[in-house]
Amino acid sequence: MRGYFGIGVEGLSKAMNAGSLFRTAHAFDASFVFTVGAVYSRREVEKSDTSKSSAHVPLYAFDTYRELRLPYGCALVGVELLDDAVELPSFTHPMQAAYVLGPERGSLSPELTVLCDHVVKIPTKFCVNVGLAGALVMYDRVVSMGRFAPRPEMPGGPAAALPPPRFGPPLWVRKQKRRQREETKSGTQ
Repeated sequence: MRGYFGIGVEGLSKAMNAGSLFRTAHAFDASFVFTVGAVYSRREVEKSDTSKSSAHVPLYAFDTYRELRLPYGCALVGVELLDDAVELPSFTHPMQAAYVLGPERGSLSPELTVLCDHVVKIPTKFCVNVGLAGALVMYDRVVSMGRFAPRPEMPGGPAAALPPPRFGPPLWVRKQKRRQREETKSGTQ
């Protein structure tokens, strides 16, 4: 899969939810995780973060939304149950993205929502746990941006494995051949 992503949460207060989100981010190969205005015990995180993600995935802790810093070109994608949010299955993920979820018993702050380039919602009847919501977003990203064999029309797995990727000649070779064809074409006219 090309590009990168990070995932974070605003106003997180439960260490078990933080650990679950960070562990899942590690499993989905996130480039970074972050918190905004979080107030949880970092020592308690390891009870649910059994992969010890902090040794593998950078964690950025911002005190307020004003301090939030993302890599250049990284789109901020809010995950929130808003009427005008795009439903996750219909969303095209940015190549470089940072997903931010709201707190356990609340929503993304209006100030942080305004900073978002996109806002998506998981099509559920009501809010789900922060760790689960993060897992659903990361899974959707991997499924929609990864390279997998097509799903069969009947129940079950694919009948054939996905063929290995095929790469053409290097770009400079293709440009050189195109230039030669154009020169040949213009010389014969």
